[in-house]
Amino acid sequence: MADRKIRGWEAPCSLLLPLLHGRWGQYSNADPKRMNVRAMNMRHRKTETEKPGTTAQGFRRLFNRKDRLRRLLRFGGYVVILLVAGFIGGFLHFADMVSTMKPPVDPKADAIVVLTGGYQRIDQAVDLLRRGAGKRLLISGVHPTTTPAQIRRMTQSSADLFACCVDMGYEAIDTIGNANETERWIHDKGYKSVLVVTSNYHIERSLMELRRIDHQTHFIPYPVVNGDLLVKAWYTDPNALRTLLSEYAKIIVASLRDRIGWGAWQGLRSPADVERSQKHAFAHHGRSHGDEETSGKA
Repeated sequence: MADRKIRGWEAPCSLLLPLLHGRWGQYSNADPKRMNVRAMNMRHRKTETEKPGTTAQGFRRLFNRKDRLRRLLRFGGYVVILLVAGFIGGFLHFADMVSTMKPPVDPKADAIVVLTGGYQRIDQAVDLLRRGAGKRLLISGVHPTTTPAQIRRMTQSSADLFACCVDMGYEAIDTIGNANETERWIHDKGYKSVLVVTSNYHIERSLMELRRIDHQTHFIPYPVVNGDLLVKAWYTDPNALRTLLSEYAKIIVASLRDRIGWGAWQGLRSPADVERSQKHAFAHHGRSHGDEETSGKA
């Protein structure tokens, strides 16, 4: 056969052919049974690795973009971020509203109600009553052991003013109880408009509870300005920040309670509990007064 010219790619291929032939020869001369066992073992290991309960399968599902679990976790992360952002934004709005809140200049209403929680609130309410902002005053949430005389001395008011125009509410335990106690008093007296006196950070939740159970009465907010919650100071004072965060969380809970329908708690003491506490307090006060008189005579 005549010699022909060898092409450039034929020389390297001619060197690889013996190696490929030898490698193929190993598999071609191998025992078929051994090859079947090896294939079955490899298939079994792959099946064990891909079982749903294995760690490898769990990581594979977790980091697979198309997997349902990964999409669910991503969606949950977005929801958490939105909730946190909404909480922070709502709290900043609430703090700004509280710190810039001011009482009305010349308020007028049929009556006044003050929610206990600080002497400053009661002082403001009694002063409003003196100025004729309302015909009558309800002090809601008074502890059963507190007497009208003690509050009168604390506010330096006349006995005639308390005798004619001040009512004491002993049954309310919390803000929900304040609303229920106030609602009863309003409808017993037949008032149509009421001034609500409480701290500036507490006014929004108080109005929320009052308007939830009484849609007919016109409630006029009268916030008592707390000096610790000034616009330039509340975020630097840990106590003021704690108070605002706590109140904002209570507002969220109250809103959720209204939407879900929780309404079993009334926030009121029973009349029997009030009477029992007052009897115990008056008996203790009488014994103390008697001991003082005995020691004075001696």
